[in-house]
Amino acid sequence: MADIFDAYALADAWDEMFERPGEVRAAYEPVLAALQPIEPAELRFRADQMARAFTDRGVTYAFAGEERPWPLDLVPRILDALEWDLIQRGVAQRVRALEAYLADAYGPCRAFEDGVVPWRLLLNSPHFHRSAHGVEPPGGVRIHVAGIDLVRDEAGAFRVLEDNVRVPSGVSYVIENRRAMTRVFPSLFAEQHVLPVDGYAQKLLAALRAAAPGGIGDPRVVVLTPGPNNAAYFEHALLARLMGVQLVEGHDLVCRGNRVWMRTTRGEMPVHVVYRRLDDDFLDPLHFRPDSVIGCPGVMGAAMAGNVTLANAVGNGIADDKLLYTYVPDLIRYYLGEEPVLPNVESFRPDEPGQLEAVLDQIDQLVVKPVDGAGGQGIVIGPKADRETLERTRAAVLADPRGWIAQRPVALSTSPTLAGERMAPRHIDLRPFAVNDGSEVWVLPGGLTRVALQEGNLIVNSSQGGGSKDTWVLAEGPAEQRYEEESGPLEKAPRQLGPDGTRTVVQEGAQQQ
Repeated sequence: MADIFDAYALADAWDEMFERPGEVRAAYEPVLAALQPIEPAELRFRADQMARAFTDRGVTYAFAGEERPWPLDLVPRILDALEWDLIQRGVAQRVRALEAYLADAYGPCRAFEDGVVPWRLLLNSPHFHRSAHGVEPPGGVRIHVAGIDLVRDEAGAFRVLEDNVRVPSGVSYVIENRRAMTRVFPSLFAEQHVLPVDGYAQKLLAALRAAAPGGIGDPRVVVLTPGPNNAAYFEHALLARLMGVQLVEGHDLVCRGNRVWMRTTRGEMPVHVVYRRLDDDFLDPLHFRPDSVIGCPGVMGAAMAGNVTLANAVGNGIADDKLLYTYVPDLIRYYLGEEPVLPNVESFRPDEPGQLEAVLDQIDQLVVKPVDGAGGQGIVIGPKADRETLERTRAAVLADPRGWIAQRPVALSTSPTLAGERMAPRHIDLRPFAVNDGSEVWVLPGGLTRVALQEGNLIVNSSQGGGSKDTWVLAEGPAEQRYEEESGPLEKAPRQLGPDGTRTVVQEGAQQQ
């Protein structure tokens, strides 16, 4: 083993790279071979050079009041072909179920009438907007882009941690991570047959154009940003540039007669699709917060009249409410007639009789989350919290049971991460990104692997000091070899992935996406 791994000690979790001390998983053998000749100081130098390159390109994020280069670790996270097949099927299934729920919740409400989901979950949600009721989006798509957060548990099984279907962010870092890693380890990509991620912008643009109101021959798409002071502004600008569309702020748009126009040096031009990167509350001061100065007055009225499409749709927050998360497996069975491909983390609903007492009694053994929290804010990890924090959380849950969920702690899988000039295990998660064009849900091969850079920390969000890894999805490899051993040559069995990362032929008995 390389000197840099000499002091590497496995944590009490599934390790992505090592099966046991000194025994590397087959998919990681080329990575280990590439790292072995590199001195620790040289690896640290490469990491610092990459950070400087990120700063020069503006690939930064805000932390503790300052702008920092995006933290990318040099050891990639690798998923083999069959692992990815499971993930993409599970993510696509999840998106389809949440789409069905949104159509139902803003329409006939069958799931509530049938008792699958309680009415209070909808009526008490701060993200339920009556202005979205009865609005039929083109193609029935409300979730044009989704980010589904996954973790791998102690047994190596993937589980869904939460759903993000409002304004999911982070895909720009997936693209930039890959750009950087191809320069650091160029030969590995040829050896490993890693599926590319550079097709995301084209997939997104095609989905947005497909979402335009009917009768538009050449729809105009814009990306609506809150402005340069927003933490994700780099992503807004990058996606607009890669899609070849205009990046606009609220004051660049004007609404007249329930139609949206973009101000340009050549006069006003019609806008048909707004990929908006700001929250519902700030989108339209005529319908939501009247003090918003970053939205566009009248844009919601234009959407209700069917003259412009907002992506993602207004009101999607009811679908990534963390309390609804606990019902998603039932919704998959109810709407799709399928069993969930990816299970949830075991969860508790404090707003249900009996469960509140159970949560309060064992709050020091659970992870407690606010249902509308984001960026890791408000999460209390019971086994690591002090008495004062636990008592404060207990009082908050008791005062507002609807505002919280509790989950069994999961020892997130670990991956070797450069800490100084040595490798150490750090906990990671995965956010795959899905694009829905109305006919299929396409999942970007890979996604954003986030890393908790502090030893023992389970909070991976960049806003809490987390980092990232490039996520490699192999077009073929050890998993397919195992499949051959168990089921015969792949020529006689269905292939799982096409060259672009999409499934071309499914296994017998599997659900086609």
